[in-house]
Amino acid sequence: MKNKEYIDINKIAELKGLKSNRSLRLAIQKGKYVARVVKVFGGKSYEILYSSLEPEIQEKLQDELIKEVTQSNCTALVPINNINNKNFITESAKLTALARVDIVKALQNMRTKYKTKKEADSIFLDLYNSGMYLPKIHKFIGSISIGTLHRWIWAYEDNEDYRVLLPNYKYTKQGEYNTILTQEMKDIFIKFLLHPNKFSVTKAIKLTQHILEKKGVENIPHIITFRRYAEHYKKNNYSRWILFREGEKAYHDKVEAYIERDISKLEVGDVLIADGHTLNFQVINPFTGKPTRATLVGFLDWKSTALVGYEIMMSENTQCIASALRNAIINLGMIPKVVYQDNGKAFKAKYFQSCDFDEEGFNGIYANLGIKSVFAKPYNARAKVIERFFLEFQEEFEKMMPSYIGTSIENKPAWMKRGEKLHRDMHKKLTNNYIPTIQELIKYIDCWLDFHNSKPCPNAPQISIKQCLNCVQKQEIDKNILNDLMMKTEVRTINKHGITFLGMHYRSDSILGLRDSVYIRYSLFDLTNIHVYSTKGEFLCVARQEIIKPCEP
Repeated sequence: MKNKEYIDINKIAELKGLKSNRSLRLAIQKGKYVARVVKVFGGKSYEILYSSLEPEIQEKLQDELIKEVTQSNCTALVPINNINNKNFITESAKLTALARVDIVKALQNMRTKYKTKKEADSIFLDLYNSGMYLPKIHKFIGSISIGTLHRWIWAYEDNEDYRVLLPNYKYTKQGEYNTILTQEMKDIFIKFLLHPNKFSVTKAIKLTQHILEKKGVENIPHIITFRRYAEHYKKNNYSRWILFREGEKAYHDKVEAYIERDISKLEVGDVLIADGHTLNFQVINPFTGKPTRATLVGFLDWKSTALVGYEIMMSENTQCIASALRNAIINLGMIPKVVYQDNGKAFKAKYFQSCDFDEEGFNGIYANLGIKSVFAKPYNARAKVIERFFLEFQEEFEKMMPSYIGTSIENKPAWMKRGEKLHRDMHKKLTNNYIPTIQELIKYIDCWLDFHNSKPCPNAPQISIKQCLNCVQKQEIDKNILNDLMMKTEVRTINKHGITFLGMHYRSDSILGLRDSVYIRYSLFDLTNIHVYSTKGEFLCVARQEIIKPCEP
């Protein structure tokens, strides 16, 4: 507070503990204080110079000012001396101050139309409080009293700065929160909120209250007080909330920013994305004849989002990846520049538990074809677009299959649950417990792919996925160089029927006189022929499937 500032005589009387200001008026007349006369409603009054007051009164005035600025929650005006000290003005406070200025300006304008200020102020107040005059401001500010109106106009006329009409709220900074919770209560509560076992907010509140009761704390706040604090804490400490409750992966997925890729720079066939998906329905294993859950290993074109090649894997066999790549190259009509696939260790752990992924000679396949291999970060599903494709595949195709068995124990269909005789009978009546073969499954998948490829392309919405895929410039590819990518079996022995595979006979004149062991390579997409190799790896021939003639009576 400045030495040249004048203080109202009634304020000083209050600080001195006097019932009236009469003794102060007498002191002024005797020259004890430096004072000035001011006009007030009903006459005149005095203001005393701050520097002429007793030291203890000056100290009390300073304390009053500090308390008013830092702790007051009233809507009184901000002292003009503290305008420049306010570092932050909320938008709501600014709009309130500007609305008050409009009221002051309107009152000043009305005073020019009447002989006395008293008459003008009374008429203005009645009109304003009725809501008919300045209706928008009245809706925002509300009704006011004559004292409030005079305080606003006096403050504004002295300074002509809208900031003097700012409401004197206590402004909290980002992250601050006014609560009756003590620091001890907060510490106990936060321990439960951030626990990795993910206590619910309600349970965390009850446990906190129980601990406080055991410690003998009295006047424990209501449950709603804790709940509001929890909501505030989560909003202002979201990163800590996710990291401690859900772990690092959730932190990376929900909190950290991610890199956005510009797909417009890609062309069809530039990048293929590889991954595996365990089918959520049963098929007939062609090797055993028994129902089983197979694995689909697929290659998705990133630009068109079309599944350009896949292979059905009945058992752990890394050659399935090579065979799926072969089908992708044949269907696409070109060799891709980059293959983006799951992390090597993660892919091995997910689909190949009993064979060494790094010792199968697979790493050199991409290099021989001039393909660059890029591996995704572990546990980063956001980086693989094919995950989104498999989700659509699950919802639109797998759930339509009669042999669908669900994605997990919790999500299996009703007919598979214990005691559901009605659903089992209905399922048997509707499907006859039908389970497709591999060849039938391939036909079903191809039909669904035709439907899927008719949808608008996500990376080129003006055309369909199929139209985008057909934009690729075909290459002349020698299929013979892709034969090494075909599926490979164990050693087979040539007999009088030729080579027997999957219950079918394959013959060729080149092996008619042989009774030796050979290797064969095949593709489940075309079982009309197989490629025969000697045990030393020499190509012998292409054996054709022998068509079995029906018996004639």
